[in-house]
Amino acid sequence: MAGTGEIGVITGDGKGKTTAALGLALQAVGRGSTVMMLQFLKAPDSSGEHFAVKGLRSRFVIKPIGRKGFIRREGRNPEDQALAERGLDDARAAVSGGEYDLVILDEINVAVYMGLIEPARVVDLAANKPERVGIIFTGRYASPEVLDTADYVIEMKNVKHYFEQGVAAREGIEY
Repeated sequence: MAGTGEIGVITGDGKGKTTAALGLALQAVGRGSTVMMLQFLKAPDSSGEHFAVKGLRSRFVIKPIGRKGFIRREGRNPEDQALAERGLDDARAAVSGGEYDLVILDEINVAVYMGLIEPARVVDLAANKPERVGIIFTGRYASPEVLDTADYVIEMKNVKHYFEQGVAAREGIEY
């Protein structure tokens, strides 16, 4: 199946942005497309999806590009900056390499918000992609520049969540 080349953004303060992108990826794989998901700010083998796609490697690759632990906007670690830069280089290669129909840049909106990547570089990636390749940008805080590049935008809105009651993230559900 050839890609149709849309640019999507999945953002907002609600849970489910990565999960929605994974659902789109699985639909694409099920129809014969190849998918690469680059996960900014996530460490290898830290989320359930890393284990779930191991059997789909010929069609669906997830590549985490982050270190363990949380990243704060203030007092950024130079390692985070270097990893984000490498991730953007990997994204450019995945988008232009001809191997993938869909490339998901998971949490790239947060990487931009944290100042690890300039919004103009994300816009440039979208503007210079092959026509057939689709791109999905996920994460909270999508910048206006990135939103303007999109053919569609989905906003996840938190109405109620058990986190607010002090329930911790659960393995297999949140990660």
